[in-house]
Amino acid sequence: MMKIITTNNLNNPQKKVVYELWNTEYPKNLTHQNLSDFENYLNALTNQYHNLLINKNGKILGWYFDFDRNNEKWFAMILASKIHGKGFGTRLLNEAKKRESALNGWVIGKTDYLKQNGEYYKSPIPFYLKNGFQLVPEIRLELEHLSAVKITWKNNDK
Repeated sequence: MMKIITTNNLNNPQKKVVYELWNTEYPKNLTHQNLSDFENYLNALTNQYHNLLINKNGKILGWYFDFDRNNEKWFAMILASKIHGKGFGTRLLNEAKKRESALNGWVIGKTDYLKQNGEYYKSPIPFYLKNGFQLVPEIRLELEHLSAVKITWKNNDK
């Protein structure tokens, strides 16, 4: 049994768990050096909204958040690997889709990035396509340590 808790600001224990989730699940070249580095990242985002996926023991196993950037709603989402493929990511996205008319994100398409545990990072592109997002291949984020493509979703009913 999983529940979703919503907040505009993460408290310190939540930040610590989400920071650890970020550093565990994302490629190691995206990790934050320490908790204050992660807090600085969050503090730079405007109009934040967070959904935390909590198990029956109160442990955070997933995190969705969105924020405003360049007059668009952007988001990111991280789930613990052990709960991938069980519908929880779709559930988090569907909660966001109830509130927003459009969502934008960066998605890593390459499969050669390593996570901190030495496993390869699995690109979530198929997951997002299955959930109604579209790739915007002409808009890419190409940094020294990262290559990503923009994805977008629009609610055509709103």
